[in-house]
Amino acid sequence: MVDATAVLGIALVALGLVLTPGPNMVYLVSRSVTQGRRAGLVSLAGVAVGFGVYLTAAVAGIATVFVLVPTLYTVVKLAGAGYLLWLAWQAVRPGGRSAFAPAPLPPDRPRRLFTMGLVTNLLNPKIAILYVSLLPQFVDPARGHVAAQSLLLGGVQIVIALTVNALIVLSAGSVASFLAGRPTWLRVQRYLMGTVLAALAVRIAADRSRAAAATF
Repeated sequence: MVDATAVLGIALVALGLVLTPGPNMVYLVSRSVTQGRRAGLVSLAGVAVGFGVYLTAAVAGIATVFVLVPTLYTVVKLAGAGYLLWLAWQAVRPGGRSAFAPAPLPPDRPRRLFTMGLVTNLLNPKIAILYVSLLPQFVDPARGHVAAQSLLLGGVQIVIALTVNALIVLSAGSVASFLAGRPTWLRVQRYLMGTVLAALAVRIAADRSRAAAATF
């Protein structure tokens, strides 16, 4: 139903996005450094629920778009490629700030930590555009069951995002201390992620495939 190329593609996109500093990473690192790993993991649970909300909405939305408005496929594809290029520029542009130089946050109770993780993810433009513009690039209507493909590919993204974010939460303090005096490492990370994102953007933009009728 979903070929290995699509799974690998969404996995690379998910990895590139989760390693590119954004609202989720900044919040989780800040919370973990200032309040400890447990607080970071509770916040991550809220982030996980946010992913589930986006995936549920995207599965229905992507299927509907493919069936009712197939001509939007090209627009969505180019929008997704453009967004990846923008993220690539944000990763390599001069003056970029490291997520591992977090701002201090006051201690919060578990319920608020969970809620803030959820809200941060729901309001994260990276995640919104991921599900609206990028996920559809890896769904092939010719293989049928668009909703099932979307669910599987979204699941791959969520597993990668949560795994990497959990590692970031558990190691945030050590990584922040390690990178504090090593700007070269920060530049290497930024340029590597920028290169990966730019390459994926070019691949998506150059893809000449078009949406076909979906089967459910």
